[in-house]
Amino acid sequence: MASASVRYTLGDLNKDSFVNLLSKLIGESKYVQNNPPELIPEEDRIVRHVLDALLPYSTITGGGPLVINHVTYKPNRGNLIVEYPGSQPGKILSFVGMHMDVVTANPSDWDFDPFTMSIDGDKLRGRGTTDCLGHVALVAELMKKLGETKPQLKSTVVAVFIASEENSSIPGVGVDKLAKDGLLDKLKHGPLFWIDTADKQPCIGTGGMIPWKLHVSGKLFHSGLAHKAINSLELAMEALKEIQLRFYRDFPPHSREKVYGFATPSTMKPTQWSYPGGGINQIPAECTVSGDVRLTPFYSVTDVMTKLQNYVDDMNANIEKLDTRGPVSKYFLPDENLRGRITISFDEAMSGVACNLDSCGFHVLCKATEEVVGHVKPYSITGSLPLIRELQEEGFDVQTSGYGLMATYHAKNEYCLLSDMCQGYGVFASIISQLED
Repeated sequence: MASASVRYTLGDLNKDSFVNLLSKLIGESKYVQNNPPELIPEEDRIVRHVLDALLPYSTITGGGPLVINHVTYKPNRGNLIVEYPGSQPGKILSFVGMHMDVVTANPSDWDFDPFTMSIDGDKLRGRGTTDCLGHVALVAELMKKLGETKPQLKSTVVAVFIASEENSSIPGVGVDKLAKDGLLDKLKHGPLFWIDTADKQPCIGTGGMIPWKLHVSGKLFHSGLAHKAINSLELAMEALKEIQLRFYRDFPPHSREKVYGFATPSTMKPTQWSYPGGGINQIPAECTVSGDVRLTPFYSVTDVMTKLQNYVDDMNANIEKLDTRGPVSKYFLPDENLRGRITISFDEAMSGVACNLDSCGFHVLCKATEEVVGHVKPYSITGSLPLIRELQEEGFDVQTSGYGLMATYHAKNEYCLLSDMCQGYGVFASIISQLED
């Protein structure tokens, strides 16, 4: 089937059908908030609505072409694989990453009900409209149109709607398990478009993340007798300064960051500070500084964690060489043989990704974006997306895009624009059309 004919057959997004489906999905958003152990999402609530839209065009009940596989590893937490078969074996493209869970929303913080979709002109408002139930509805509408119109395609088109993207504390629920079980293996034969970013442009690079905690132990004493204390706050400040200096020396801006358009190089910085409490006239014995590393994908997360641990080990061995603050500030009390001590620990780390800029998938995404949106400007961020680096390392050609709004991601008063979603549908149709050639 000629590519122009495919594009014509797929047409434009059916706005009424899309809005109707998305309204049903947002109505379930309260029950798919992902914040264990308090909130465990029930993604099958979303699956049910998607199936209602697609089953009439399936091989299961409607005598249609769509092959549907509902895969569940935990009760009420399904994934959905939907396939529109093409005529040429091994020729395939896929849309993956449309996740059916959302981050939490506190209704008292919002100007409207987060768990009921409301419409304000072009705005579709509610938790999940941008991230990522809007994309679930959008790709479901694409697969529905394929099932309705039955274009004769060389390529098999696959959509994978996934569970458990917003929190990885319960593994083996979503795309990680699908990949491990081999259910996505054939997607390696063509471009995989991960649909969970924003602002209608190809996102070609994301950052790794290493959450860290620096715990510092000193000696509590009255602040009027500072010479008898080891000030954990001062030790924390000096230790963190030294760690940051060494980090930026060892992981400077990388030459490839300019090629990918990263807004910032890798960073290592504090974001939280805590201590046990006490009077203002007490020098505290301990404190904890927490923060994260955001790492461009050209550096190894494992290497960074090893280096950070080495920095801390070296400072503990040479604690008396760290800069002090004032004439009686010290981190070693020789008369008591008491030394200040620093420990560093890490929560679950995540690697960033640099998409393959030489792949067919990247080129058709750029061409489709320019054709539909009117311009193409790929971008990279040191924000992090889970799961996609692992897919890339397993041999998938991962490209990422999305049609919500970055400014409303994980934010209160979340919304997307219907006009943006219409353009997203047009990009999908253009990609399918181009790959026929």
